[in-house]
Amino acid sequence: MKIIFLNRFFYPDHSATSQLLTDLACYLAGQGMEIHVVTSRQRYDDAAAQLPASDLVQGVHVHRVWTSRFGRDWLPGRAVDYLSYYLSVAWCLLRLLEKNNVVVAKTDPPLISIVAAVVSKLRGARQVNWIQDLFPEVAMALNVRGMDGWFGGFLKKWRNSSLRFAKANVVLGERMGECLRSEGVRDNIVVIPNWADGDAIRPLAHEENALRKAWGLTDRFVVCYSGNMGRVHEFGTILDAAELLKNEQGPVFLFIGGGPRRGQVAEEVTARGLSNVMFQSYQARERLRESLGVADVHVVSLLPSMEGLIVPSKFYGIAAAGRPTLFIGDVNGEVPAVLGAEHCGVALQIGNSAGLRDAIKTLIDDEAGRIAMGERARCVFERQFDKPVALIKWRDLLEKVMNEGR
Repeated sequence: MKIIFLNRFFYPDHSATSQLLTDLACYLAGQGMEIHVVTSRQRYDDAAAQLPASDLVQGVHVHRVWTSRFGRDWLPGRAVDYLSYYLSVAWCLLRLLEKNNVVVAKTDPPLISIVAAVVSKLRGARQVNWIQDLFPEVAMALNVRGMDGWFGGFLKKWRNSSLRFAKANVVLGERMGECLRSEGVRDNIVVIPNWADGDAIRPLAHEENALRKAWGLTDRFVVCYSGNMGRVHEFGTILDAAELLKNEQGPVFLFIGGGPRRGQVAEEVTARGLSNVMFQSYQARERLRESLGVADVHVVSLLPSMEGLIVPSKFYGIAAAGRPTLFIGDVNGEVPAVLGAEHCGVALQIGNSAGLRDAIKTLIDDEAGRIAMGERARCVFERQFDKPVALIKWRDLLEKVMNEGR
């Protein structure tokens, strides 16, 4: 029996969805399952890349289908890239799928679950959806043109139909599950959070961290934002806190990564003359232990309108690195629930820059308390968010779905 995963990106691409899928697919292949991945020939950050049409990666059969190559920067071109992937995936699935095979559809591109449902019905296959975010709700919350009227409702209707058809819909948290239940998708929701690799990312003492020395941070207290800087994140509160602290010795605000809002944040830093803010580019996955360990405390932000639609997966790597988290957004959200229950961080509302400043100063002054927070973060990570924990849950779920099909 075959399991076929659908996602636009796969190894050697290093985007977040690609890394998660690569972890799971290779693990399942190592468990003796026949695993296929239908993906594109592009990389997330390089639409012009021409990866081979077929490949074998650690026992995983990789089928890279043709798509257009407009990339992410031009919205109409991105839509054409999505459409071409839908069509190529449908054709590939028609050739690969057999009765009672399992199709696992991720959410890049959005609504690929609809294509998977149509072909699965034709072939008598069984479908599982791996939901990283809820579309079109995210687009509607961001006021994307055309999504707030009948068209957004039309897309949601067909999306929900494909989710109800599935044997299981895997969501990243309880809030996301609640959103789907409110849409009438009730009986087939399974919560399996994303993960980080607890063997690769472990707590690292500052004196052992080469990046702190290379970046000139040896004797500084570092407040770090690491990862994508996108439209669903909020940065005004962080910059306001940096401005409140700019005349004090010690704290440095470090942004590691990129994304559509990095340029805007950098311009704001320059305009305000914030000499206590610095930027570094994305770091290779092999250096995540060092880059996450550079920080004394990490900041995670999410617009309150995105709660239940997205779960900030960067929290898992932070917890793996044994660092506390300062969350900015809905204080009753998914990540704040963990921070409060495990006492491994602080949640603040957007705009509470004075509260963020005070939380940072408390962590500077209370080194023992900060270290204890980080230790508790690592403990909850090992119980709930480490890679082996999630992979076993996925294996058990897929074995259940396959056995139902026999």
